[in-house]
Amino acid sequence: MGYDTASKTDPESVIDEEWGGMWFLKESLESDHVGFSILELEPDGKGMEHDESDSGQEEIYYVVSGTAEVELTDRDETVTLEEDDLIRIDPEETRQIFNRSDERVKLVLVGAPL
Repeated sequence: MGYDTASKTDPESVIDEEWGGMWFLKESLESDHVGFSILELEPDGKGMEHDESDSGQEEIYYVVSGTAEVELTDRDETVTLEEDDLIRIDPEETRQIFNRSDERVKLVLVGAPL
């Protein structure tokens, strides 16, 4: 087949609903190379601190709605992203996403090996 479709809720969320939701859609879309996830964080929610050194995957985060903060741990730097802002992160950069606002934040996360 030349294409695949999916819905955000095809897979189960990998985080507890009280903090929002995170859906990994790579398998649902039968993607061979590109990871695609949707992350929604309630106020005071946060993603997992991680890097992608082992996978060699660079990531791009796109804020669909709300305001997110991406902490770049190794640099001791925080990047604030608002609606329609993006960030691309190298594989070896340790990062963590936070919602320190009063509203739910929704992001699209895309990753692929270099």
